[in-house]
Amino acid sequence: MSSTTTYQVRPATLRDAKQIAELHNATVRDAFKTTLATDTPLPVVPLDKRQAYWREAIEYSEPQVHVALDDDKIVGFVGFDRSRDKGTPQTMGEIWAIYVATSHWAKGVGLAATHEGDILEYVSKPLPARKPVGYQREFLEAYEPNRSAYLSAPLRRQLHNMGQTSPRPEAAGTYSRAILDRLLIDLSWASSHLEGNTYSRLDTVELIAHGRSAGGKDAVETQMILNHKAAIEMLVDAAQVNDPEHVGLSRYLLMNLHSALAENLLPNAIDEGRVRQHGVLIGQSVYRPLITPQQIDEMLDAVLAKLNAIEDPFEQSFFTMVHLPYLQPFADVNKRSSRLAANLPLFRANLCPLTFLGVPEQAYIQATLGVYELTRVELLRDLYLWAYERSTQEYQTIRKELAQPDPTRLAYRDLIKQTVRDIVRQPQADVLLCIDQAVQDLPAPEHDNVHALVVQELQRLHEGTLARYGLRPSELAAWKAGQLS
Repeated sequence: MSSTTTYQVRPATLRDAKQIAELHNATVRDAFKTTLATDTPLPVVPLDKRQAYWREAIEYSEPQVHVALDDDKIVGFVGFDRSRDKGTPQTMGEIWAIYVATSHWAKGVGLAATHEGDILEYVSKPLPARKPVGYQREFLEAYEPNRSAYLSAPLRRQLHNMGQTSPRPEAAGTYSRAILDRLLIDLSWASSHLEGNTYSRLDTVELIAHGRSAGGKDAVETQMILNHKAAIEMLVDAAQVNDPEHVGLSRYLLMNLHSALAENLLPNAIDEGRVRQHGVLIGQSVYRPLITPQQIDEMLDAVLAKLNAIEDPFEQSFFTMVHLPYLQPFADVNKRSSRLAANLPLFRANLCPLTFLGVPEQAYIQATLGVYELTRVELLRDLYLWAYERSTQEYQTIRKELAQPDPTRLAYRDLIKQTVRDIVRQPQADVLLCIDQAVQDLPAPEHDNVHALVVQELQRLHEGTLARYGLRPSELAAWKAGQLS
């Protein structure tokens, strides 16, 4: 938002297309009334065609569309993208369209709507043209949880309306548990894609659902997908924890989340799940994060304290995406950690997840650079809103058709996991006897149901489900060999 205006500016959503079309036609009519004779037909495109045009522009971001709001009413919009003039560099932008309601002419709406272009212009410059900058403690210190806000109140209301999954209150983490199979695929694939991973969505389905890695792919890409899967399962489990001392993103959870995401991917395995002990360079950026481990530790504690004090789940989620990458607490895998950690407050509040489906890699990089080099969050905020609306569209069908999770599996999930783990680690043991011993103290009505669920879990064990049980591929192979002997 511009510091010189009181208008809220945000990316347009598909829900805005009709209002944008109506404002577009109204401003055209008002402008031509002053120049044409009263009996001259006004050259206004039919509303349905105008709405279809802007709906398509919003959906495909060509051009990118932002709206300016006075309270909750759209009073102006701007369409902008790369320059369409031949011979201009790709980094040159162009305002394709700008319209303001006549009631708000000469009141700063146009200035507010185009304010964020300076961020994009700056981070698009070559590296030598940008000023090297270090970590700014004041950026974090100026933020006061529940007093400051990166997301305005109207924007948070909009996000809550888009993200609601149930009209009734439910236990924390219920929705993320119910959609886990789909979530594992979508979030693992989309987040990995932002890191340059070339797995297709179908490849990801085969790997996660059936344990089959894609042919011709680097082992690093396969490992990255599987690490995402393990980390997401960890977060879904954490979202259902009811202990007040362990609600939120604790240091312990963050370290273990990073460890899961970084497993077998870092040059030095000792860097998995611990604060970095050395300096790092940020690719494509002149930003230089903190170097001293003691300072990184201190600031990480401050980030987590403020993050966990935030009450609104969307503000908390967005704060995570801003300040974890900005601090760069780990040797690598910082942005991946922040993307997944940003989902924890949404999981706990039973809101639709933020999957990052369809997020362009370059737009994500530019938005992040705006935070790194200018401590400006506007581009990242716009991307967050666009990405979240895209995610909720993907999950609307699921919301309508979602079956209730198996209550027995939900109630006894820890026992089921422990039993599966114990059985696999005892290749020569009698499987049915082990299950009988594990469920013998359960109430009679649940005994047979839990017994059957453990058998089902054992039957569908494969490499893609091992992380759920804390097992290694070698342990699964040894168990299968023992069952055949």
